[in-house]
Amino acid sequence: MTIASPVIVVIEDDPAIRLFLRTGLGVHGFKVFEANLGRQGIVEAGVRKPDLIILDLGLPDMEGVEVIKAIREWSALPIIILSARSTEQHKVDALDAGADDYLTKPFGLGELLARIRVAMRHSVGSPAQEQSGIFNAGALKVDLLKRQVFVGDGEVHLTPIQYRLLSVLIKNAGKVLTHQYLLKEVWGPSYRDNSHYLRIYMSQLRQKLEIDSTQPQYLLTESGVGYRLKV
Repeated sequence: MTIASPVIVVIEDDPAIRLFLRTGLGVHGFKVFEANLGRQGIVEAGVRKPDLIILDLGLPDMEGVEVIKAIREWSALPIIILSARSTEQHKVDALDAGADDYLTKPFGLGELLARIRVAMRHSVGSPAQEQSGIFNAGALKVDLLKRQVFVGDGEVHLTPIQYRLLSVLIKNAGKVLTHQYLLKEVWGPSYRDNSHYLRIYMSQLRQKLEIDSTQPQYLLTESGVGYRLKV
C-alpha cells in the first residue's frame, strides 16, 4: 500500500524560488503545486487540498495578508510565510491574519523543512496527547486535565495567570504567537497594548520551567513579534 506524499501549494511570483522549492521539497518527498498570483493560489489551495501552504507576501495581484484572510475563511491548514519583507510589523500583520510561521528570504532549505515539520505536526496534533491530556516536550510535562506541571521528576507550582499563559502556548505548540494574541487570550481584549505584562510573566515562566532562563529551550522569543513553545 502506497502512502500518499504530503502536498504543498507554493504561492510565489519568483520563478527561481518556485524552482528551488519544487526541486528541494520534491527530493524530500513532498508533492508541490505552484501559483504565481494570489487569486490563483487561493484556487489551488481549494482544489489541491494541501497539507500546507508556502506564501510570499509581495504578489503582483494582491497582498499576501489578504490571501491568508481569504483562506482562513474556510480552512485552518498551516500557512508558512516566505518573504523578503523582514520588518516586525510585516511579521505581526501576517501572523495576526492567521499565518502559522514566518521565514525571511534568503533562507535555507533545512530550516524551511524544520518549520514545515513543526507546522504539520501542529495541524495534525497528537491523538495520544489529546486522549491522555498530557503534553510532553523534553523534560517539561503538563497534565492538562489535572492542571499539574512537571520539570523532570519535580512538580512546579504556577500561579493561575502563569498556567493560563502556558496553556495557551501548549494549545498552539510550535506556532509563533504574537504579543497581541497572547495578551488578548490570557488577560483579555483591553490588555492588547500592555506588552510589559507579557514580558514579566514570560520571564517568571522561564525561571520556573527552564534549566537556564537566559538560554530557554522551550519558551522561545521571536524578536519583536512574540513567542513560540518549541516542540
